[in-house]
Amino acid sequence: MKTPALPDEHLPPPICQQRIAQLLASGERKILGLVAPPGAGKSTLAETLMALYPQHMQGVPMDGFHLANSELERLGRHQRKGAPDTFDAAGFVNLLRRLKNQSSAETIYAPEFRRDMEEPIAGAIAIAPDTPLVITEGNYLLLDDWPWVQVREVVDEIWYLDVPNELRHQRLLARHMRFGRSRAQALDWIANTDEPNALRISQSRQYADVCVPWA
Repeated sequence: MKTPALPDEHLPPPICQQRIAQLLASGERKILGLVAPPGAGKSTLAETLMALYPQHMQGVPMDGFHLANSELERLGRHQRKGAPDTFDAAGFVNLLRRLKNQSSAETIYAPEFRRDMEEPIAGAIAIAPDTPLVITEGNYLLLDDWPWVQVREVVDEIWYLDVPNELRHQRLLARHMRFGRSRAQALDWIANTDEPNALRISQSRQYADVCVPWA
């Protein structure tokens, strides 16, 4: 399979393309997971890979399974939005199982998280049955907690993205400010929400199939 030409600075590391070639070789539906702490660039890598393999890959981000803001308020978890218990983890696992066993006559619809609204939107992503490789990215694909631990039973391969912490923090600060937080609010959210989650995610690194440098 010929890879489309892109400038070298836009290409993922060679190990990514090698492993994707292996996943595609069987001709069967495969699911690839990308995991890393907030701000590591999971979405960017997923989008880059889908641009390289547009006929072979579609994406289903874990963030589509954020609980709605109204439910987070009801549960008293809105200030911890992004923590493991602020997602519909069981729903995410069930969707992955459906995607793994998708029939040739079925289109499966997945939710998408809209940052401009800070809400998930149901049925926003249509996964065609003839797509050989589905890529999913999120923070908690390697957690040992139930039901997150079931993700490893369904996903064929999980990559952990290695990114310098300073770069992650810069990206997080820019992201939070781009979507309406002041600098002080962004720094507070990073310190009290993003970084505690990042520490927990980094402790799951050992379970990844491969670690990918992604700066």
